[in-house]
Amino acid sequence: MIRISLFVLLLIRLTLAQNNGNAPAQKWPTLSGGRPVVIARGGYSGLFPESSQFANQFALSTSLQDVILYCDLQLTKDGAGLCIKDIRLDNTTNIAIVFPKDQKTYNINGKDVRGWFPLDFTEKQLFSNVTCKVLVDKSVVSQSIYSRPSLFDEILPMSTVQDVAGLRPPKFWLNVQYGSFYKQRNLDMGAYVEKIALTRTRVNYISSPEIGFLKSLNWKLNKDRTTLIFQFLDGEEVEPTTKQKYSVIVKDLASIKSFASGIVVPKNYIWPVNPNQYLEDHTSLVADAHKAGLEIYASGFANDMPGSFNYSYDPTLEYLQFVDNPDFSVDGVLTDFPSTASEAVACLSQKSKTKPSKGKALVISHNGASGVYAGCSDLAYQQAVNDGVDVIDCSVQMSKDGIPFCLASADLVSSTTAMTTFMTRSATIPEIQPKSSIFSFDLTWSEIQSVKPQLTTPEETGLQRNPASKNMGKLMALSEFLNFAKAKAVTGILINIENAAYLASKKGLNIVDSVEKALSNATLDKQVTQQVFIQSDDTSVLSKFKSIPSYKRVLSIKENIGGVPKQSVDEIKKFADAVDIRRPSIVASTQGFTTAFTNVVKMMHSANVSVYVSVLRNEFTSIAFDFFSDPMVELATYIAGAGADGVVTEYPATAVAYLTQPGGLLDLVPPEILPPAAAPNPSLKPADVVDPPLPPVADAKTLPPAAGPATAPSGQASNVANVGLCVVAMVVVQLLCLGYFH
Repeated sequence: MIRISLFVLLLIRLTLAQNNGNAPAQKWPTLSGGRPVVIARGGYSGLFPESSQFANQFALSTSLQDVILYCDLQLTKDGAGLCIKDIRLDNTTNIAIVFPKDQKTYNINGKDVRGWFPLDFTEKQLFSNVTCKVLVDKSVVSQSIYSRPSLFDEILPMSTVQDVAGLRPPKFWLNVQYGSFYKQRNLDMGAYVEKIALTRTRVNYISSPEIGFLKSLNWKLNKDRTTLIFQFLDGEEVEPTTKQKYSVIVKDLASIKSFASGIVVPKNYIWPVNPNQYLEDHTSLVADAHKAGLEIYASGFANDMPGSFNYSYDPTLEYLQFVDNPDFSVDGVLTDFPSTASEAVACLSQKSKTKPSKGKALVISHNGASGVYAGCSDLAYQQAVNDGVDVIDCSVQMSKDGIPFCLASADLVSSTTAMTTFMTRSATIPEIQPKSSIFSFDLTWSEIQSVKPQLTTPEETGLQRNPASKNMGKLMALSEFLNFAKAKAVTGILINIENAAYLASKKGLNIVDSVEKALSNATLDKQVTQQVFIQSDDTSVLSKFKSIPSYKRVLSIKENIGGVPKQSVDEIKKFADAVDIRRPSIVASTQGFTTAFTNVVKMMHSANVSVYVSVLRNEFTSIAFDFFSDPMVELATYIAGAGADGVVTEYPATAVAYLTQPGGLLDLVPPEILPPAAAPNPSLKPADVVDPPLPPVADAKTLPPAAGPATAPSGQASNVANVGLCVVAMVVVQLLCLGYFH
């Protein structure tokens, strides 16, 4: 079917190959001194059903060249080895539909567990008719995490050990979690592993949480070929052989060295997280393991299962805590998203020595670093500067007494604590928004200063942000913001102006004049050191600033558009030097999968109009599936793939550090199960671009208290309906050309 990010994919690989090929070998604080390894749990199980053919092939194609494929071993009734994590097949397959009467209860390590178990079925029963389209005739792998795509569910068979090994991975890891359970039922995991070791199936690592199982293998396997690893479970779980809790066993690493060469631990054994989901101080476990001569691997990594608010939903930051910490590095990470781990290890670690430069694209804040602190607060702006942002932004609002200040919108309820104090001042103003609220232009500046800014969660993400800092910081008047921007010497300053017509005609407030005076008082109209951007969705507002050639004017197009004809671009060029457009206007998508680039960037560039894409967020719930729940992949697609000139983001640190990574999955989905393509967004018509002149500023003393009749906030694109997304077929490039990590 469709692959939209292949250009980005190739660029990543070639860039990394060049960087890594020229870089000298570096010493790492691992036990061996080599680079930490990436272990793909069930292949690319963050996107595909675990250990399926797609999962394993995709892991090999998008990860470091020495990636390790990891298989959780289960046995069938006739002794065939399956790669599937959960011993209950009903959690990861449709077996409950295929064999509805075969549910059983077993006691596993002292707990009664009910479900469908592989040891009750033969290999033939589980794999018969796997290519048949009638689901009742086959047992197939399904996704078990609801935040992940379901398009690949019930189309892929489970994999045997031989299936995975047959892909010839660089290294192969078998994990045996239930050795004693199987042995009690006359299925010997040890004998199976020993038999496998005698064949051409090379197993490089064998791990188990059972000490007895590992000891039974100690003299049966060639230690030069196979490394034994002890796997720790949750600290309160009991190890079956010694009957001790894992939290007790971890204190005696010397005894582990007698039967294993390394350990795998849940990541919180190394970086504990408190009940509020913030990091505590790291433990000494990595140093202790290395001192005991043990390799140590951290497990539990997944882009869509955030570990701590400290990481700001950037999964690469979490990996760096484990592999590029000043005090230590683990010997490897076990992950559902091996490309992101590869990205962190190969390009973002070792003090960014191998990280490619950002290039010309600008990183523009969206209300400061509003993913970390309350938007438009002094702390959000300071954080953005600390993160290395190029352009800091101020969306200007007006107080009742005419003071311009920075806030995401005139709606104080959405981003401050105003509701607790000024509930009686609530009003409904259709010209601004359909729902009632407390608006900035109905409160004086001193009243607004009495409320606290509030860190909010965007509706599209549904994930809480940095609760410890929810109401920290203070709001800034425009004059304060401009002085701050000048003092910090940022590359650019973006001023966003909205609702100018309403404020002039209904509230007697001249927001354009207020901005002009503030910029003049800050002497920003008389210098070229810092670029000033004036942004608005109203062309009449932009026209007011045409007389100052040093200002760069940006037209904000809020509606999703599927394309832009030359006539519309020509109209835009009359008013603006750049456009700020939404993500779907650049990359079309359907059902969470990207499908095609639109022509918007190309057409804008043909007229020398810059394109800034907004708004980018780190939360995986706001990112398309084939961006791998990885915000850097999304950044790469818009900048390197689509050619955007800048990104508007609530997490500037991620954008500043971005590294391109691959995207594109839909061509692997059988056409018959694809969701229907939505209707394309309409193109931007020339008539949608131009707004009527701004009305004169009314005398505030003569204005009626009630709001006027509802009108469109801006004439720009007022008749553009949000009717869906465009699907455009693109050329499919073989994944085999992507293995350039070194």
